[in-house]
Amino acid sequence: DEGKRLMAFWNRRRSIEATTATQEHGGLKRTLSWPHLLALGVGAIVGTGILTLIGVGAGLAGPAVMISFALAGLVCACAALAYAELSTMMPQAGSAYAYSYAVLGELIAWIVGWSLILEYSLVVSAVAVGWSGYAVGFLTGLGIDLPTALTAGPHVAGGLVNLPAVAIIGLVTGLLLLGTRESATLNAILVVIKVAALIAFVAIALPAFDAANFTPFMPNGFGAPALPFGELITGQPAVQTGVMAAAAIIFFAFYGFDAISTAAEETKKPERDLAIGIVGSMLICTVLYLVVAAAAIGARPVASFADSPEPLALILREMGQGTAAQWIAASAVIALPTVLLAFLFGQSRIFLGMARDGLLPTSLAKISSRGVPAVVTVFTAIVVAALAGVMRLDELASLANAGTLAAFAAVGVCLIVLRLRDPNRVRKFRAPLWWLVGAITIVGCVVFFFSLRPSTQMWFVVWNAVGLVIYFLWSARNARLAKNPDQAA
Repeated sequence: DEGKRLMAFWNRRRSIEATTATQEHGGLKRTLSWPHLLALGVGAIVGTGILTLIGVGAGLAGPAVMISFALAGLVCACAALAYAELSTMMPQAGSAYAYSYAVLGELIAWIVGWSLILEYSLVVSAVAVGWSGYAVGFLTGLGIDLPTALTAGPHVAGGLVNLPAVAIIGLVTGLLLLGTRESATLNAILVVIKVAALIAFVAIALPAFDAANFTPFMPNGFGAPALPFGELITGQPAVQTGVMAAAAIIFFAFYGFDAISTAAEETKKPERDLAIGIVGSMLICTVLYLVVAAAAIGARPVASFADSPEPLALILREMGQGTAAQWIAASAVIALPTVLLAFLFGQSRIFLGMARDGLLPTSLAKISSRGVPAVVTVFTAIVVAALAGVMRLDELASLANAGTLAAFAAVGVCLIVLRLRDPNRVRKFRAPLWWLVGAITIVGCVVFFFSLRPSTQMWFVVWNAVGLVIYFLWSARNARLAKNPDQAA
């Protein structure tokens, strides 16, 4: 009997039918259509990545950062196709966590969900701190100087708490609590503004295009993944440059479309709208990124903006376009809250899915009269605001990439396993060349993971080790499947 119980535990997997039957738990209101989802995806993707990481990536890869963008975009495009197929089959809040629960089992689902918590929390906190920097600079330009004690955490001399970062999280949370459709509509308006700013940058920079700036094209080579946990093994710090190192960091600039899949329960026609939102936002952003990168490198040599925290604005200033540079900087202040909205929205839905399943306290799954998970949204906001208010996130932010790579790889595995296990199941969206899409997603994520700093790899393992302790001590015993095994596959 003990052996059977042990086997049942390791094979505990929720059926797809149980995954899609969300109404019994108090379903979310279906208020979103594909334009809302497209804007949610573009809003999450276009943000700090293209506004700042193009300089970091160019410093690592030179003009070959174009290849880095293409590689990161290829892996994310394949992951997007896998997400589109799985989300239309299982339109439930929870994203990669929910798919893993139905396909790979509860233990893997917990690891994926725990990794997503890491990703979303750090992204929201880091973006809030980034927005604070822009906002403080903007106020300084108006002659309003805020004290350091209220604009920086304790890691900065004289700093106490980063109140602007906490404030913007509070503002976005309030917007989310008003209702999903209301927040999605405002998000769509802000997305149009920031995309227009990037298009304007391209229009201004292209006339100054100089092909000589692309030579030498690949000064630091292609690069290779680092030795896993190499800093611990060799005792030497890992210095990584090249196309792959840049691609691993630029990956941050692409993900965000997975937030769309967390809105599955709130979509009017998930079988159509989810695929349009996920694949469409990736296509739009990939083309936009490549065009912006080409215009930036063509306008100025890479060395002139590689180390800048605001590379696009710097390029315009060097071109004598000071007014346009101010517009780009202002668009960053507008753009970053849309990233906050998308990821805070997604984080609350991940928590909601795990709470429904009993892996987190079920009290977090309560839906308000406005049709939003108010308790979990406020809880999420408190956690990320605490991080943004007091923590230094510059180095830890790369952990968000590690969490995302784990989730994307799991989705690639789910796509392949489900195609092999249940080939005849109805699929309202079918990923083309599913075996190739799944393989590129998995291999690409593994390669990118080992192209991250070895210290990041180590902290990712530590985070999941803590998560496994929580799972085995509490979550596994309180899971709904442990109490209701009839819902298992």
